[in-house]
Amino acid sequence: MNCISRGCHIEGTDGNVTQCHASNSCNKLDVFNWLEDVPVSAMVTDIAEIRFKNSRKYFYRNVNDLILRKGDVVAVESSPGHDIGIVSLIGDLAFEQMRKYNVSPDNPDIKKIYRKAKGSDIEKWAEAISLEEKTMIRARKVAVSLSLNMKIGDVEYQGDKTKAIFYYIADERVDFRELIKVLGAEFKVRIEMKQIGARQEAGRIGGIGACGRELCCATWMSNFNSVSTNSARIQDISLNPQKLAGQCSKLKCCLNYELDVYVDARKGFPERYEQIETTEGTLYIQKTDIFRKLLWYSKEKDNLNDLIAVSVERLLEIQSQNKQGIKAEVTNEAEKKIKNDENLDFTNVVGQESLTRFDKKKPNNNNKNRNNNNKNNFNRRNQGNRNKPQGNANKGV
Repeated sequence: MNCISRGCHIEGTDGNVTQCHASNSCNKLDVFNWLEDVPVSAMVTDIAEIRFKNSRKYFYRNVNDLILRKGDVVAVESSPGHDIGIVSLIGDLAFEQMRKYNVSPDNPDIKKIYRKAKGSDIEKWAEAISLEEKTMIRARKVAVSLSLNMKIGDVEYQGDKTKAIFYYIADERVDFRELIKVLGAEFKVRIEMKQIGARQEAGRIGGIGACGRELCCATWMSNFNSVSTNSARIQDISLNPQKLAGQCSKLKCCLNYELDVYVDARKGFPERYEQIETTEGTLYIQKTDIFRKLLWYSKEKDNLNDLIAVSVERLLEIQSQNKQGIKAEVTNEAEKKIKNDENLDFTNVVGQESLTRFDKKKPNNNNKNRNNNNKNNFNRRNQGNRNKPQGNANKGV
């Protein structure tokens, strides 16, 4: 069994057929086959999704009617030569994936699957993979010597070792024609330069996020939506760049996950509510409870003591009175709102569970048990002393 740095182990079954023995989610952007137990329909049966290094995937046509299953290592059409990849999806699920990415099954540009990989294909593929790290380090040194303002983040060799893809990031346009000449002459392969963004680089390299889990872009996220600081403002998140930035030094993609919920919850809020005029003076906004529709005000901007809770409905009334030049009366609505929301708390209806069962202090029986043990030990020692023969009492008689 050979370990290949594509997230799996390759094992030959009969010398020609090879299979990827891998656990679930062993590779980036792994797809769960939720149609595995469903009978195969007649939608599309000759299309398969093939994965390569990291998150690179393409659709290929099974023109030779090969019996494929997930994990098979196959040789596919490339330009030039052929490439080696691993089957990630087949059948109806591959068709659903094509619909997701708006790829037509009748597209003539879909390339072909030649055959299942042979032992010789796997050996050349493994040899090409072993050169990737060395090539990347050397390419970085060449780029520095040519004073190119770019960073080469990854290198991927084609399965037949005739072409290498160099992934790089750059802030501006880079003239890398001289770099291609030097790399082509040194490595004797065809060079392809592909520019990626900082988010794509983080997805290719991988890592652990602030949440303690693997990066979303390295596990399941396949497209990147724009993220702005307005997403953090709507959710009342502190605008701290260190906390809002991810591994790619860009705003975290997860800022958009719950954004729609907050947008819907804010529909009844006025556009501006920083301060209001009341009979107690000018009140300044301090915090907002979006889901309970409460806004907390104070009499001073930098003082968080004696906060006054105002509901959204009452805030709209106060603003309409302020427009008429009237200073409105305001009362703290926090206690009233909490009483109305008491029914939303946990209720032990069945009577078998309690969320506060660990808050009750248990009686300390350690001292009682210790005293009982000492008493029992004392009684045993006394009983043993009574049963001992009194030989010394008759000694010398």
